[in-house]
Amino acid sequence: MSQEIERKFLVNGDFTKQVYNSQRIVQGYICSSQGRTVRVRIRDDQGFLTIKGPSDESGINRYEFETAIPIADAEELMRICEPGIIDKVRNLIHAGNHTWEVDVFHGENEGLTVAEIELRCESEEFIHPDWLGQEVTGDRRYYNSMLIKHPFTKWKDASNI
Repeated sequence: MSQEIERKFLVNGDFTKQVYNSQRIVQGYICSSQGRTVRVRIRDDQGFLTIKGPSDESGINRYEFETAIPIADAEELMRICEPGIIDKVRNLIHAGNHTWEVDVFHGENEGLTVAEIELRCESEEFIHPDWLGQEVTGDRRYYNSMLIKHPFTKWKDASNI
């Protein structure tokens, strides 16, 4: 079974000088019920299908299965997704032995920037870049599957985030 061990943070500073690669991502959800999601993603000119299971209590660890699919299939599957899409640019940044994925959201989630890091175990140490803000691991509001239902631009108290 494939496990994803990931921590998620808001971004409070300028990370752009450290970016070594960027890709546009558009994704939709065939199913986004609590604890289980089936996602279709188009990353540049590649398609992917991802299944995620429920998170553990900390929100750090969960089942993940992802496979590449032909771009034409991904485009077709996007047509049957639930309402709402995620549109973002993913920026990759090296820090020590890890790669940070910094997602800058567009569309209905404009103004939200989130950094994620995948780890080998929950207790693994990692570098905290100076642009890293508040940890939001396990906060369901920041799950992409929730952002399609409750977009960031519609949050009443977004100024306190």
